[in-house]
Amino acid sequence: MELHPMNSLPLGMIGSTEILVIAVVVLILFGAKKVPELMKGVGTGIREFKKASRDVQEELHRAMDEVERTPPAPTPKTPQESLSQSSQRTDLSPKA
Repeated sequence: MELHPMNSLPLGMIGSTEILVIAVVVLILFGAKKVPELMKGVGTGIREFKKASRDVQEELHRAMDEVERTPPAPTPKTPQESLSQSSQRTDLSPKA
C-alpha cells in the first residue's frame, strides 16, 4: 500500500465536511458574537508570532554578518613571550 504525501500529514486529511463540522461546533460553543473576537485574537497572535520570528531571523543574520566582518583576535602570548618582552624593556633603560 503506497501512501500519498498529503495523507501522511494530519492536516492533509481534513476535508471540507470536517471543516464545516468544526465551524459549527465552534459557533455553538462560543456563539455568533464571540467568534469574531476569537478570530481577531487568533489573528493578532499569529501576526505577533510572525513578527517575533522575523526579528529573530534578522538578529541571527546581523550576528552572522558581524562574525564575518570581525577580524580574528590576536593569539594570546605565552608566559615566556611576556617575560622576554618585559626583560627587553628593562634592558633599554638609560645607564648612568
